[in-house]
Amino acid sequence: MKGRERELTGFQERAPYNPSIDLQTDFVMVYGVDETMPQRIEKWRERGYRVHLMTGIAWGQYQDYLYGEFDGRNHWDEAQKRRDGSYILHGKDVPYMVPTISFAEYLIEKIKVAVDTGVEAIHLEEPEFWADGGYSEAFKREWEIYYKEPWRPPHESPDNQYRASKLKAYLYARCLDRLCGSLKEYAKVKYQRDLRFYVPTHSLINYTQWRIVSPESRLLDIPGVDGYIAQIWTGTSRTPNVYEGVRKERTFETAFLEYGIMQELTRGSDRRMWFLHDPIEDNPNHTWEDYRTNYFKTVVASLFHPKVSRYEVAPWPNRIFNREYPKQDGTGREGIPSDYACVLLTIMNTLRDMEQDKTVWGRDNLEVGLLLADSGMFQRFYMDLGADGVNEPDLRKKLVEWNEFYGLALPLLKHGVAVRPVQLDNIARFPDYLNDYRVLLLSYEFMKPESPYIHNAIAQWVLDGGILIYVGDDSDPYHNIRNWWTEGRRKYVSPREHLFECLGVKSDEIKAMENGESLIKRVGKGILAYLNVNPVECAYDRHKAQDLRDVVKNVLKMSGYPELEWKPKNHFILHRGPYTIVAVMDESVDEQPVILEGSYVDLFDAKLTIRNGVEIKAGELAFLYDLNSLSASTAPKLIAASSRIDELKVTRNDKECGSGKLTIDFMAKGPERVPGVARIYSTEKVTCVKAYCDNQVVDIKHEWDDASNTVVVFYDNNPDGIRIILTGE
Repeated sequence: MKGRERELTGFQERAPYNPSIDLQTDFVMVYGVDETMPQRIEKWRERGYRVHLMTGIAWGQYQDYLYGEFDGRNHWDEAQKRRDGSYILHGKDVPYMVPTISFAEYLIEKIKVAVDTGVEAIHLEEPEFWADGGYSEAFKREWEIYYKEPWRPPHESPDNQYRASKLKAYLYARCLDRLCGSLKEYAKVKYQRDLRFYVPTHSLINYTQWRIVSPESRLLDIPGVDGYIAQIWTGTSRTPNVYEGVRKERTFETAFLEYGIMQELTRGSDRRMWFLHDPIEDNPNHTWEDYRTNYFKTVVASLFHPKVSRYEVAPWPNRIFNREYPKQDGTGREGIPSDYACVLLTIMNTLRDMEQDKTVWGRDNLEVGLLLADSGMFQRFYMDLGADGVNEPDLRKKLVEWNEFYGLALPLLKHGVAVRPVQLDNIARFPDYLNDYRVLLLSYEFMKPESPYIHNAIAQWVLDGGILIYVGDDSDPYHNIRNWWTEGRRKYVSPREHLFECLGVKSDEIKAMENGESLIKRVGKGILAYLNVNPVECAYDRHKAQDLRDVVKNVLKMSGYPELEWKPKNHFILHRGPYTIVAVMDESVDEQPVILEGSYVDLFDAKLTIRNGVEIKAGELAFLYDLNSLSASTAPKLIAASSRIDELKVTRNDKECGSGKLTIDFMAKGPERVPGVARIYSTEKVTCVKAYCDNQVVDIKHEWDDASNTVVVFYDNNPDGIRIILTGE
């Protein structure tokens, strides 16, 4: 397996080192800046980890700043505040902050202590400003500085809300820029070393759905940011949405879209991305079975994005392996089941092998890009709900639904189209940004383009052969805000009107459409399709959802490109080297299972069971190692293990089991109390197995499988390592 220098996997943890959470990843992010931080860092470093630091940029244990101990001034005026005067809190005395210059300077001084310890990188997590914030004195001051006009209450108009949200994104981008730049200079001047900065952040989809403003694609404009962690897990992806009128959790589908938009933060750049998984989540009231089911969904969803091959395997392993959660029968609480713990470690270790040269989609994969903009976060305040409906349970449900987006995404995704969210803002950042896409879906009913020049690029893309499908009816009240399409020499009803003008579509062609009738028009070498409905209707009305699918089908057929033929299906299959990833969806075209021929190792099984002829039913997923990828010429190799195995040696000289015989020798390391399992391929039958820990013989079991030429060994994990020696006939 690969060494730790590439930092392929890691985790974050506030607790000190403990053998029960020694996950054997490449790096650990020690969380929080306090008096115990240096000791915690040193202990993890002693255990062989590359050590990073993580701390919150929007909230944290910053009471010394709030109460004037830092600079003699009380800073509670910088806490995010709602319309009713209440603070937006993450805990007692832990408010979400307005990222002022003063707050940035405080964080710089606080984090210098971590730089002094020699950490290799710093993660500034979750730059978050809530949509219903914007009423604190600090924010009012920032408004007056930025806009050069008196502060305006965000709730009074769409224009005020949009401008407030735009300012919120700017303030956190400014804060991050100041922090990264100052601390990189500090490390360079004082220690002559390069310091890296990463931003762990939720997806644009989740922040928009949860009504939080964050810099998102603005992070690309900050030179000091070296990459990101995509904070996507069951807690974000199980947020309910509406498909064909039914509101429920759709964890796999939501995660598929969330991971998709996050990879756009690195596409076209040299920045690094880790995808996060969480085997449980922040909500402690679910059962282990619930956690397991949803964890598998997020893992599989992430694996369908092969351009990313680094992972944060867990936040807070201490709460995973050392805490209790409700039993399935409701009779009390229990710690993690041993088989689930074993599977978790198998997945975590397998994830270090996801950087594969060859990736192949199975069974007619069609990709459609769905354009998203940061401005989606700017229009998530409902003017007709009084004080934003925060005390009304039914209205709170409505507030977190983002059905305009899901109304476009789910009708296609559920029918087997690989919907790929595409960052609209990046069109203005990177030349030829759209070249990887043949078909794009767009609506301005839930977001707005920040620049008219974006339309020039889209128009040229269509003229050169691209297919653009626009869905919208110009009903969004945010069309009337002060912006480039309403304040220029030419004024437009909506940004859509300007886009169509760039595409050469005449106004009388648009006016001729009635009753939501669609228009399909050739533009240069490409095609424009227009469905005159609000996307939210496609979420609630199954007939409108079908109208959307019909438009897409008609446009693809009109293109004449055989590779764009859409064959509706209920599943996705991806082969990443020897790994096969499968998701079979419910609520789809049918309930037919996916059947895979051949032999596979089930990586979701604690015993690494071999499955011959795998059947995956509707609503099920699979993560498999394809034994058919091996041959008689393949050297002995590790298939999978619930331990870190870095040094597997193959020789023909073993004193214990017989000189001249094939010997497979390796060291297995993993957290204590987690069952160890490893399956190894060998063309020669393994007959002798021995194991040692601290120079003592330890019990070990093994099973040889003639059909697959593999041996599976079972042992007890140990963070100090178990040496295992396998010998052939």
